[in-house]
Amino acid sequence: MSDLAEAQGILRRAGGRPDRDVDLAETALALGALDAPDARLNRYRDHLGVLTRDVAEAARTAGTDDLAARARALAEVLVERYGYQGDRETYNDLQNANLLRVIDRRKGLPVALAILFIHAGRAQGWQIDGLNFPGHFLISMSLGGERAVLDPFDGLRPLGAHDLRQLLKAIEGADAELSSEHYAPLGNRAMLLRLQNNRKVRLLHDEHRELAVQTLEAMLMIAPAEPSLWHEAGLLHAHLGNLRAAVLALEQVMQLSHDPNSQRDVAHLLKQLRSRIN
Repeated sequence: MSDLAEAQGILRRAGGRPDRDVDLAETALALGALDAPDARLNRYRDHLGVLTRDVAEAARTAGTDDLAARARALAEVLVERYGYQGDRETYNDLQNANLLRVIDRRKGLPVALAILFIHAGRAQGWQIDGLNFPGHFLISMSLGGERAVLDPFDGLRPLGAHDLRQLLKAIEGADAELSSEHYAPLGNRAMLLRLQNNRKVRLLHDEHRELAVQTLEAMLMIAPAEPSLWHEAGLLHAHLGNLRAAVLALEQVMQLSHDPNSQRDVAHLLKQLRSRIN
């Protein structure tokens, strides 16, 4: 079996599993392999294993009795030893949203870097999650009743409430205020979709719509029950003139969506598309 076929199998299996059983890093590697078909997945798996082992060693040395020590162990290995950092110079480079290329280049987007930190931390049995923070992906580590919010793009720098408030205002405007939803953890599938959404948005911005459709189809492999993705895929296929593919995608929306307004609009669009096919 080729690595590309293996990657597609990993994604389809992830799509059929409960969120807690989706292997975050393995699935992110598989997503990256779709755009790098000559890559050898085992080489990247080996690197993930090295990160996990080295963090365990650093944790034994530094201790893991508090969150600061755990964060230091992660930063010591991924940032100081292996040089992972946010790509500030070529932020919009598509390689920054491909975990294979992030590992090759040791730099990437916040969500891609976060997946590496989360993988290495969870392998130690630590409670570590991505946060539902807009615009800039963050990490939350918890121990007992204590929580630390960390920036994977900036060397795992800890962020207090003032930092988060300022970051939110920079992203959403001066009137934006922190709420409990900004501290809500994201599931594995949501983190992977956020990773791929970065790629899709950049492709659409550059008017590479066919590649954007391919990215959406990869997202649908891991989230086949998400009607908004089927809706977006249907609209893109229709725009590209792929009418039968558009109909198939929009029929999935009709099956999955419980929003009567969406059902009405999609039914109208389906009627138009079917008339053009016939």
